[in-house]
Amino acid sequence: MLTLPTPLLQGGLPRDTRDTLFLLAVVGWVALMQIGHIPWWCSVLAGGVLLWRARLALRGKPLPGWYWRAGLLGLTLLATWFTHKTLLGRDAGVTLIVVLLALKTLEMRARRDAFVVFFLAFFTLLTHFFYSQSLLTAAGILLALLGLLTALVNAHMPVGRPSLWQAARTAGGMALMGAPVMLVLFMLFPRFAPLWGVPSDAMTGRTGLSDRMKIGDVASLMQVDEIALRVRFDDQPPPLGTLYFRGPVFSDFDGREWRTLRSGFPESMQLPADLGVRGDPVRYEVIQEPTSQPWLMVLEATPRAPEIVGSTPYLTPDLQWRVRRPLNDLVRYRAESYPDFRHGPLETVIGLQDYLQLPGGFNPRTLELAQDLRRQFGAGPQHNQALVNAALGRLRTGSYTYTVDPGVYGLHTADEFWFDRKEGFCEHIASAFVILMRAMDIPARIVTGYQGGELNTVDNYWTVRQRDAHAWTEVWIAGRGWVRVDPTAAVADWRIGSLDRLQPAEGAIASAFRNLNPTLVTQLRNFWEAVNTRWNQWVLNYTQGRQLELLKSLGFESPRWTDLAYALLAVLVVVSLLGAAWTLWERQQHDPWLRLLQQARARLERSGLRGTDNLPPRALARAVEQRFAHADTAALTGWLLRLEALRYSPTSRDSLATLKAEFRQLVWPANKMG
Repeated sequence: MLTLPTPLLQGGLPRDTRDTLFLLAVVGWVALMQIGHIPWWCSVLAGGVLLWRARLALRGKPLPGWYWRAGLLGLTLLATWFTHKTLLGRDAGVTLIVVLLALKTLEMRARRDAFVVFFLAFFTLLTHFFYSQSLLTAAGILLALLGLLTALVNAHMPVGRPSLWQAARTAGGMALMGAPVMLVLFMLFPRFAPLWGVPSDAMTGRTGLSDRMKIGDVASLMQVDEIALRVRFDDQPPPLGTLYFRGPVFSDFDGREWRTLRSGFPESMQLPADLGVRGDPVRYEVIQEPTSQPWLMVLEATPRAPEIVGSTPYLTPDLQWRVRRPLNDLVRYRAESYPDFRHGPLETVIGLQDYLQLPGGFNPRTLELAQDLRRQFGAGPQHNQALVNAALGRLRTGSYTYTVDPGVYGLHTADEFWFDRKEGFCEHIASAFVILMRAMDIPARIVTGYQGGELNTVDNYWTVRQRDAHAWTEVWIAGRGWVRVDPTAAVADWRIGSLDRLQPAEGAIASAFRNLNPTLVTQLRNFWEAVNTRWNQWVLNYTQGRQLELLKSLGFESPRWTDLAYALLAVLVVVSLLGAAWTLWERQQHDPWLRLLQQARARLERSGLRGTDNLPPRALARAVEQRFAHADTAALTGWLLRLEALRYSPTSRDSLATLKAEFRQLVWPANKMG
């Protein structure tokens, strides 16, 4: 284990050792930020190399030979290949660059080698944005950037032993001076989609809704407290029980897994949406987290396409809004929804049979239950509503339980729910309900999405989390079309229309804080999420559309991306002119005593006195007496001696302003001789 000696705490280490340890600490921080995205062996290897290098610096021992570095590099290449099955790509590349950064410190003998480490670390910083562009990531990168700038400034002060604090102040000043330039570039530099955003594979393994559903999938989201989307309503929000954000719709069932209707089946051959709305619309803005899926989460029902920059949404026959490409970046869009709506055919048509299909050999007891209900309440489309009510009544009165952990279901999932376990999460209930409906010849399907949310009182955004993921059903009723039926509400009415949720398990520390002061914990979380919302809205979601809106507010009638380039060029010209003016002003302010002496030297040079560039005032006065012995130079030499006294004599009674005024009145030898 590396133990820093007491002299380090007292500032007693040699400067080279101190500077090396500081740079290693910064490099360690850069590598530590990637610990969640690189293999465990990469973290161990990079940390071990950095500790080894620190030990060598503390003990003043020579660096290892090339064979050590070559051996570790070969080991890294082999381990990377076995881990990622390639040496190319994002994950393999980041793994290699972290180890190479650590290995480079083993040959850091001169300042030139340190510069290579500096810039390799700067490059490594950029790789963090491959995985996250969050506010915490930006803060960590800013800290690393200031550390690297401090080390770089310190390396450019080779004389003496300047303190790291002095170098840090200089680095901070440089960062502050560069901030306006970076802000202008951020605001005006044209954004092009392939160059602005996260690579498509950055969302691999993203938690969220899927385009298929196994029994238990939605329950697994209950353990995730991540934010799915944030919503801000223009006016009064609708009742919580009507907040159904529609996602994928599942109609095909193979006994274990639900899928969208006949994957690859042409949408033109499916039942049309036939959407009709009534009443006043609900207008709102959505900030949706990356999903790597092509759907937009909007309230039911949304007849017009959501307003999203850079994409043209389209409505599927099952009433879901999608875009043409997966959403791998944070997206922001506006929508207009009508809680009072109807959709689907009003009479029996060809196509409804697709929502009656059931696989053979599954759930025999559920099929028998369906026949019993049909004999009791009647068969045919005119009895559909009565059969639906009967099934809901069975859920309300049959001691069924809503739980996130009902255990693993077997082959006959509906039978187990209706007759054996009598407990399940929303997708267990919805799946069993749809199977029963289809067994009674009632067209039915499963809809997944999110239900409810909670209001963040800091910024008035409704926060919808992954644990708000929900599955409900739609059944077809003659004369009404598709009707939303949420069987979960029949089992646990508190799940719909209230803020009550089955909470995911918390860690010991989080649980202790919540028990200590639950209100404070909620307020802190709301504040942090509000800050993140602002970051997402003004930084991550600052797209070309937002840039064009900025130009429009500046007076451009129909701005284009070329106008951004012109605006950026104009700003750069203005900044350059201001910089030139500031340089001239600074030159005027730079040591007025030296400037007055230089004016005297230039005037004497025009009089014929050469070689005075480096002469102080007293030597200059002596040269004047020798060169112009035939002329009366007493006033000039006396002025030069008083100029010297002003600089070096504490008893001088002259002021710079006085000497400047006398300078303009002096009679110069050339004038007298001319």
